[in-house]
Amino acid sequence: MAMAPLAASFTWTPKEVDAARQAVDAGRSGSDRGTPFEAHFFTPHELATVSILVDTIIPADERSGSATDAGVPEFMDYILTVQHGRQTAMRGGLAWIDRECLERFGHTFVDCSAAERTALLDAIAWPKKADPELSQGVAFFNSFRDLTAAGFFSSKIGVEDVQYLGNQYVVEWKGCPEEQLRKLGVDHED
Repeated sequence: MAMAPLAASFTWTPKEVDAARQAVDAGRSGSDRGTPFEAHFFTPHELATVSILVDTIIPADERSGSATDAGVPEFMDYILTVQHGRQTAMRGGLAWIDRECLERFGHTFVDCSAAERTALLDAIAWPKKADPELSQGVAFFNSFRDLTAAGFFSSKIGVEDVQYLGNQYVVEWKGCPEEQLRKLGVDHED
């Protein structure tokens, strides 16, 4: 399972991200009408695993919803249906996570406790600290985390989370706000 080279190919163009977001939004509007999301790439077990993983990476907080609230599993499913070259790395990575959980805890990732999931993800989330024997898991998780971020921050929830205002006309430029200057330890004279 040579996942590192495959995982390295996980790059998305802005056009692909936009197409995926439009597909997710179209699917979400269908689910708002009572039609549940139907995965085209993920199996039901894989989709459950993906949903837990993305919400572990980007959980809901006081500022915004979680990755699943933003439609990240649907986003990933769409990306994987149109980019066949990424399917092996994704499917292999999800299988790796289940195999590692079975060896460590005696059950799949979905059936692990929150503490067990955290223990596994802590072992693969920090490439420089990870055991070299876990290199395949590290490569998969880093690519998965990138795809999670792409899905979340291209969603309506993600755009609101970063408080993106878009292109707005500025009547008068007054410089950087004082609170930000203080945070950076500089002032207008610097």
